[in-house]
Amino acid sequence: MKSVKLSIIALFVASASFAQVKDAKIEASKSMQVAPVEVKTPAAPVQSAIKWDQEIHDFGDIEKGKPVTYEFTFTNTTKETILITNVRPACGCTAANYTKTPIKPGEKGMVAATFNAANAGPFQKSVTITTTENGVESVKTLSFKGKVIDNTATDKKEEIKS
Repeated sequence: MKSVKLSIIALFVASASFAQVKDAKIEASKSMQVAPVEVKTPAAPVQSAIKWDQEIHDFGDIEKGKPVTYEFTFTNTTKETILITNVRPACGCTAANYTKTPIKPGEKGMVAATFNAANAGPFQKSVTITTTENGVESVKTLSFKGKVIDNTATDKKEEIKS
């Protein structure tokens, strides 16, 4: 008899607790119903209009562990002053430096990419440049390639032959 009473009490408590949870869920969903808010998506960056002297550079054969640098230059062909706001290399093996002052129409600027190869073999890397042109954020991707030669491996072979 005690087990029947305890079962009835447990059933009552369980059903009461589920009922409260259900009411809480309804109340929570009611309070979450808010009038939709218009979300403005930022404008996607446009392709840069400045004139780059060269967009791809081939280093050819380079030595492993010896950094190489190439300076990409450009001319501001727009009618307004531009500013480079960000330069982002695609990997940690590349460092970049760039013209940090505003570039007036007709003036030149540069982005220097320094690559330090850790592995032998062919490579192709890129640097993404963000500028402000005519009040709009513009993006341009420049790239460089080459082949890394491991001269330490050939030096060891020559030592063995001697």
